[in-house]
Amino acid sequence: MKRSRYALPYQVWMALFIIVPIFIVLYYACTTSNGASVSFSLENLAQVFSPTYLTVLVRSLWIALVATLICLLIGYPVASILASRHFKRSSLILMLIIIPMWMNFLLRTYAWINLLDTNGLIAKLLGLVGLGNVSLLYNTTAVIIGLVYNFLPFMILPLYTTLEKLDKSYLEAAADLGASPVITFMKVTLPLSMPGLISGVTMVFLPSMTNYVILDMLYNSTYIMGSLIGSYFSSYDWHNGSMIALILLIIICIVSLISGDSDSEESGRGGALL
Repeated sequence: MKRSRYALPYQVWMALFIIVPIFIVLYYACTTSNGASVSFSLENLAQVFSPTYLTVLVRSLWIALVATLICLLIGYPVASILASRHFKRSSLILMLIIIPMWMNFLLRTYAWINLLDTNGLIAKLLGLVGLGNVSLLYNTTAVIIGLVYNFLPFMILPLYTTLEKLDKSYLEAAADLGASPVITFMKVTLPLSMPGLISGVTMVFLPSMTNYVILDMLYNSTYIMGSLIGSYFSSYDWHNGSMIALILLIIICIVSLISGDSDSEESGRGGALL
């Protein structure tokens, strides 16, 4: 009885800030308004599956996948180096990785606008090597750069935590059995680090798929889901915006369930040399 009493504030918080907003989004998604009258309709759902909206959805998925893949290709080697027993500056490097997260999200994105501008530092450096007049702002490249910069720590930290706790005796046993570094990585390190990898991929892919600020500031186009939803709400079209947001919520739930099941399976499986 006491435990349920202690859980009451959390239940109220979940009801007010999670369940109620979801029902509000669901209400607007399943209704249409004609002046003062509001009626139930699935017209908004039919529009979501039109070729135009499907193109935007596929484009958003592609951008999120590319940003996640780049974060993984950068984050895994960095996490491996930081988790190595021979690396003595891991605490300092981790602090440098985390420090940008202390800054306001908006300020960090504004900084990249100045860097990617035609008169910015990156454009000037490219001009010195003969690659002038390269458009880096307000395009897909700028969005991917912004997503990778802002979400890379969310890939490195869970990978580092998993690799740092990895029992090094498994690696020594693999070496004693004559396994090459590549075989050791594929058969031992990668399977044992899978929980951190799945967590990192999930923490990067989901916000990359639904982010609005980076997309709006570095691209400013409605051909990406986050900006499209923002444009609907800005024009007070709550119904279409809510339906698209609801579809994204369903996609997020599916990805979260899949990643959660995979994480549980990999945690209990571990690595093997055979």
